[in-house]
Amino acid sequence: MKNGRIAVGVLGIDHRHIYGMLQGMLDVGCEAVAWWTDGEPIPTNGFRDRFPDLKRVADKRAILEDKTIDLVLISAIPRDRADLAEAAMRHGKDVMVDKPGCIDVVQLARLRAAAAESGRIWSVDFSERFEVPAVTKAAELVAAGAVGKVVQTVGLGPHRHNPHLRPAWFYDRAATGGILCDIGSHQIDQFLFFAGLDDAEIAFAATENFANPAHPAFEDFGEIVLRGRGARGYVRVDWFTPDALPTWGDGRLVILGTEGTIELRKYVDVGGRAGGDHLFLSNKTRYEWIDAREAGTPYFGCLAADIRDRTQSAMPQAHAFRVTELAIQAQRLCDQARQPSQ
Repeated sequence: MKNGRIAVGVLGIDHRHIYGMLQGMLDVGCEAVAWWTDGEPIPTNGFRDRFPDLKRVADKRAILEDKTIDLVLISAIPRDRADLAEAAMRHGKDVMVDKPGCIDVVQLARLRAAAAESGRIWSVDFSERFEVPAVTKAAELVAAGAVGKVVQTVGLGPHRHNPHLRPAWFYDRAATGGILCDIGSHQIDQFLFFAGLDDAEIAFAATENFANPAHPAFEDFGEIVLRGRGARGYVRVDWFTPDALPTWGDGRLVILGTEGTIELRKYVDVGGRAGGDHLFLSNKTRYEWIDAREAGTPYFGCLAADIRDRTQSAMPQAHAFRVTELAIQAQRLCDQARQPSQ
């Protein structure tokens, strides 16, 4: 770290989430040094357009072995993220990884060991919380007691399929980890965060392929019921965003408290209000729509502070690991249910 400025390298740009990950760190004063990716994944042209002056290196070791780089961002194919993150931590670098941070319990154990032994940060950019100002505003309201004690969250994560834009690995279950391991992790993160829980259990999990017979291993629908101390959570994720919707998904979160309710329409309001970040609050004294677009996204600045100060303000390390573990557990329950009985 030179003059308090964090230097950033990128390993893997197979998912477009890398755009927001890197831009978020640049916006809080970090300096991008170099990037590497395997081959020419679909987001490559978009990445070059957004960051035209950033140098590409031919070998990932150029980033791993560069002692000036403090933070590595990883948005490779999900199956490859754990290897890259472990290598980065063991080379003395903090890590921000796209979700899912890893896809099985063996990878997770290795990551936990690497973080503990290296003292490095392993952070997962749960973008449906960290990159959504409406969630920031909801967190402020919940902390202020606007809905009382949170007793349930309902997280809905529809996504647009766009099969003509998907690489082959998208349909490879061994590459993605499955729908619950992947996009279900967003909703698990939000449940634990808003319910104020360190832990929970998977009470129910299911996945289906309702409409994609050409890809029999592909899961286009998933749901989870979470049970925690004093709170419950329901998750539904899918690949059924309607074509007419002007965004990739009508992501919603309902936070039920003992004294009120918050509903977020994160990306679009089908009722006609422009833009995203719509928050609807109802409690004993208020019933209103709140435009939350200016609430900010503090995750990136907090992570930068954590890198400098060795703190955990962006997200407790234990939370990142436990959310990932619960998502893997939910997926394994579904996988085990499909196995024929002996």
